[in-house]
Amino acid sequence: MVRLETRRLIVRHGRMADVASITRYARENQEFLAPWEPLRHETWFTEDYWRMRLALDVQEYYQDQSLRLLLIPRQSPGEVAGVANFTNVLRGSFQACHLGYALAARYVGQGLMTEALGAALDFVFREMRLHRVMAAHLPENERSAAVLRRLGFQKEGLARDYLLIGGRWRDHVLNSKLAPDWRPGPGEAFLVSPCGNAVSPECPSDAGDLSGPGSRVF
Repeated sequence: MVRLETRRLIVRHGRMADVASITRYARENQEFLAPWEPLRHETWFTEDYWRMRLALDVQEYYQDQSLRLLLIPRQSPGEVAGVANFTNVLRGSFQACHLGYALAARYVGQGLMTEALGAALDFVFREMRLHRVMAAHLPENERSAAVLRRLGFQKEGLARDYLLIGGRWRDHVLNSKLAPDWRPGPGEAFLVSPCGNAVSPECPSDAGDLSGPGSRVF
């Protein structure tokens, strides 16, 4: 299980002992987060749901599918201040994931999300060996945009009707951050070839043709 430490936070996987606090976080911030999130079924706000979700979070991490983290204030270890979720991990020739995050209303404006995501992104790039992290926000969500700018994300464009938020398809601004010094993880050395652009473990004569013998296509 992942546990990261910053000056003011513990950023880690949730545990069964966190069920009550994450449920309380969901209930107390339901109205505050509603403008930025999908419609939530009533089960989202129950301990039964979070008991199942926290168990799945750990399972998905070990299956290399996601990294879902809780933000725990050092001064209030029994409280959840927010969440940071790296999901839809894809390997092969993509090596990327999506990032989503949310913060409790009482902690907004203190720089906590920037602090937490700085540590989490370092882990994702250094330990999980991902090359790209993608994040999207509603055009009017200036706070979210500012967090991404501070973390070095680059704006890539506007996607029309990108996500179903509050029951309506909404446009989103697309952003991404690249690993500063990407290297393939164990067992993925075939992704980088001394032949240049070839994606193969050797250097075939037709290295530039990804459909040729010895090449790997994803």
